[in-house]
Amino acid sequence: MTASIPTTTVSIDENRQLTYTEYGDAGGTPVLFLHGAPGSRRLGTLFDTAAREHGIRLLAPDRPGYGQSLPWPDRSISDAGTFLTAVLDDAGVETAGLVAFSGGSAHALAAAAAHPDRIDRLDVVAGATPPSVSAATPTPQRVLSGLAKRAPRGLGALLRGQAFLADRLDPSFVVAQYTDDADSVPEAVQSVVKADFLEAFAESRSGAVTEFRNTASEWDIAFEAIDAEVCLWHGERDTNVPIAGARELKAQIPGAELRVFDDADHLQTLRRATPDALAAQGRRTTD
Repeated sequence: MTASIPTTTVSIDENRQLTYTEYGDAGGTPVLFLHGAPGSRRLGTLFDTAAREHGIRLLAPDRPGYGQSLPWPDRSISDAGTFLTAVLDDAGVETAGLVAFSGGSAHALAAAAAHPDRIDRLDVVAGATPPSVSAATPTPQRVLSGLAKRAPRGLGALLRGQAFLADRLDPSFVVAQYTDDADSVPEAVQSVVKADFLEAFAESRSGAVTEFRNTASEWDIAFEAIDAEVCLWHGERDTNVPIAGARELKAQIPGAELRVFDDADHLQTLRRATPDALAAQGRRTTD
């Protein structure tokens, strides 16, 4: 874990600003890290030590409408390339790797497809999948997506209520949304997961409402345009994002690899796969 780390704010245009935090090795191999939905840059705290060990400069932004980044309610999935390249430009980085967790997967794939010259490796950890390959979308995701499309104000109120409760209850209230075995999760990890959830809604619910709406529709991504090395990391026991969708998504991405953890759920996959993904990102500059 790490102490509080300063944030950087970058302008996307005259009306939009994005906030990001750096973890790991300041002089290391640059890698963007995308949180889930909902989520924030604070999730990167879990991997500060692993990033240092593998020589990774981890750039973790709040996507628009999360944390300290200003809302962008009319954005599409394909707009991810715009705000992620803004982070790279601000950080003085020409080419980077990309690691995305859960709901961050659509934005990572969109950026890799739109900017193959800027992203040279992509690791998707327990990543959400497009509706076209998600034969059995879990009920909670269907409800949230339906509200986002038909009653966005209602979803915003629901998320505000969740944040209110999460702020006052034990971290297990949040952690249990990602694992069936919350009691086995170390207290320090539980604290980060709770802080990540609360920071997601620190200023608004816009980011989550926008993304639940967008990811429920077909993704505007040209998978065939992805030129980066791609690895999907997924848990066989993931009930948040069933692995069947990951297997189908792999078939749509040229040359993609799928690595499966037989006994891992959503949170367990995040904790086990991300350090391995960072190690692979570190090796890409020496292979």
